[in-house]
Amino acid sequence: MLTTTAASVTTTIELGVSGELDLTRSAAFPADAAPVPAEPGTLRLAFPREGAWEHVGVFVRQRAPDAVSLEIAAPPGAADAVAGQVRRILSLDLDGGGFSSAVAGDPVVRTLRERNPGLRPMLFHSPYEAACWAVICARLRVGQAALLRRRLAERLGESVTVGGRTLLSFPAPARLATLDELPGLSQQKARRLVEIAGAAEAGALDAVSLLALPVEDALERVRALPGIGPFSAELVVVRGAGHPDVFPAHELRLHTVLAAAYGTGDVAELEEIAQRWRPYRSWAVALLRSVGAQDRAGQKL
Repeated sequence: MLTTTAASVTTTIELGVSGELDLTRSAAFPADAAPVPAEPGTLRLAFPREGAWEHVGVFVRQRAPDAVSLEIAAPPGAADAVAGQVRRILSLDLDGGGFSSAVAGDPVVRTLRERNPGLRPMLFHSPYEAACWAVICARLRVGQAALLRRRLAERLGESVTVGGRTLLSFPAPARLATLDELPGLSQQKARRLVEIAGAAEAGALDAVSLLALPVEDALERVRALPGIGPFSAELVVVRGAGHPDVFPAHELRLHTVLAAAYGTGDVAELEEIAQRWRPYRSWAVALLRSVGAQDRAGQKL
């Protein structure tokens, strides 16, 4: 059963953009492979704000190449924190021009960058939601996982009106911790989600804390969670917290895309190639991953 968000105020905040941004292009490749239809240059988001976990809504508009407008519906005093979270979700916390410089010496990524100007990584709303997605989608097709995620939001999340549309916001940790069972979700996954909810409440999945750690330490912390293996830990740190410089050593589908582009499937060799993209390895991987999706739809790298 859907609930309704508590009283909130609407605040407009303008974000500057360093380097190129194409919001329409970036929003076509969300972290959970479930884009929300929107008009070009706009994006609607609904999520529990990290830390406080109240549900908020954000209507994003790209006003100009170097400017993004956020219309934020959130409790009084929360707008700046929400804007900071959105900045991370949209990968606006780094200079896109720095990425262009970092990959200038790699003809593959440089060419993809030129073909897809303004494409930035689109992240999960938080490491918490990324970890939950990793548990839900294990050994399931993406469509099945997306349906289960929606059922969880319908049962334990909130509905949020954003830009004239009603969106479902994923359950806050305290609500997810009450999960007993859900049709289609195994008891093991339900237990794991409850434990991840507890870890999020305790601050173990805080994005700022994860980004402050050395990458291997951040990955180790996330791997300690139930149901989170090496592949899922990379997903949480890179696509949840937004670490810009990680090569996913355990993402086999990505390695297939890289093998087609570079002529080798050897992980050690691919990691060596990825050194060219530092300190934006995660961004280069996101670009290659999204183009790999296009390639599977019939286009060429």
